[in-house]
Amino acid sequence: MQPDTLARRLGTTTHVSPLLMKARRLGLRVPGDLERLAVQRGCRYYDGAGDSMVVREESHAAVAAVNEATLLSNNELAVALLSMGLPHSQHRLRIGAAMLAAEGNSASKLAQLARHERCETVVRHIALCGRQVEPENAFWTELIRLLPDVALPDVDVLPHLTRFVAMTGFTRRGRETIMQWIRPTRSAAA
Repeated sequence: MQPDTLARRLGTTTHVSPLLMKARRLGLRVPGDLERLAVQRGCRYYDGAGDSMVVREESHAAVAAVNEATLLSNNELAVALLSMGLPHSQHRLRIGAAMLAAEGNSASKLAQLARHERCETVVRHIALCGRQVEPENAFWTELIRLLPDVALPDVDVLPHLTRFVAMTGFTRRGRETIMQWIRPTRSAAA
């Protein structure tokens, strides 16, 4: 039986991921250590959530070493979290979306990495959601421009726009909905 990867859910084939190979060479156990690294880099919103966030002592040291030496950039970490070869996880896709929007990320580097990793569909879906939430943010427009115009998959496979944002229902002005894109709370390795 084939593993339930994101690629399989999207109806495409899984290829060998250079980013996941790099992460493994650095001693990271993917995908759990990628998620832990994102939390260390400021994705506190996702701290402790999900099954893979259980800390293992041997991987904790590897994650800390990679984070300290910044051997994996935020651009690379974001795209690795969105890899088509990983098991399908809405939680991981949400963390990847947050890392995609990290301060200092380069739209051109992200588009290039998405092409190499063959996850343009996923990155484009997230960028379109980002532009909807933050229409004034030129980053999302630039990222969309650099990605191929690919057909988007069923909404059941990739998270809905509301899963990438924090929303309010009530403010000081009364009842209103305000959406804010979830991103790392501090700047880290670009």
